[in-house]
Amino acid sequence: MLPSTARLRRSRDFSETVRRGARAGRPLLVVHLDTGSDAASAPASRPGSDPRAGFVVSKAVGGSVVRHAVTRRLRHVVGPRLAHLPTGSRLVVRALPASATASSEALAADLDVALERALRTARATQAITAESVPS
Repeated sequence: MLPSTARLRRSRDFSETVRRGARAGRPLLVVHLDTGSDAASAPASRPGSDPRAGFVVSKAVGGSVVRHAVTRRLRHVVGPRLAHLPTGSRLVVRALPASATASSEALAADLDVALERALRTARATQAITAESVPS
């Protein structure tokens, strides 16, 4: 389980992460990763804070029992991976309908690939931004 300090709770945090973060989709889930590396997206309190994660599991995934089960499995899978994200990062994991019948191992495999792609995209965006800023 994720400690409360590692969870996204406010709607504003979710929407900013989805809007500004690097997106990577897989058959079971979609991740949005905001590393907070550019000055415009990083509030003063965010750099140096621990990475945080939030989950979006809609009714398209299934009924209440199924949605909560998917959320629990995702929390279990995401927890150890947060330590590998840059400090100040925010991660939103959106479960797709196929995640309802997927195993935890399949969710973990899709999450690993999606996180790697999102990190690569975030680094590339950061490099492009750094090049365009005049010295």
